Amino acid sequence: MLRVAETMRKTNETDIKAAICLDGKGDNHISTGNGFFDHMLNLFASHGRFDLTVDCCGDLEVDFHHSAEDIGICLGEIFREALGEMRGIKRYGNIILPMDEALIMCAADISGRSHLSFNASIPTERVGDFECQLVEEFLIAFVRNAGITLHITQMAGTNSHHIIEGMFKALGRTLRQCVALDPDLANEIPSTKGLL
Repeated sequence: MLRVAETMRKTNETDIKAAICLDGKGDNHISTGNGFFDHMLNLFASHGRFDLTVDCCGDLEVDFHHSAEDIGICLGEIFREALGEMRGIKRYGNIILPMDEALIMCAADISGRSHLSFNASIPTERVGDFECQLVEEFLIAFVRNAGITLHITQMAGTNSHHIIEGMFKALGRTLRQCVALDPDLANEIPSTKGLL
């Protein structure tokens, strides 16, 4: 059975439809209103092998903040819903990923406990029309709603595009490891508590 979920979120600031299949091929349709962020979510889905749809109409006349945060909320919600009881998943994942001169460490635990440790020094305020500080805002919203413990550390890097791209690739590949089904766990929940 494919692990899938979808959601809709409509506020005075954004109107979002999102869907995910954790057992996909990385096929995606991304339209957020920001070309750079579309590119990052495309990389996340492709490297995670998640089939992902995100359609967002946001208040871009203000800025992209509300859209980035609300997309994080929606993505976290569908990620968690698609996992269900999380039976048989590997739960943990990690990678050290190079992106040219940038080097990113990413580690995650699908624990049911939301935590983000984000250690990065992105050298510019913007990449194109994307505010670099929104990477952290997106991730905060995502982990809060997905119930994930996530650590992202920039180990090297001087180019803002490369640093952020490395983060989204690393996140996709790390979560791909986490959600993979472990034949040794069969149908077990990977916790001594018996619940995640």
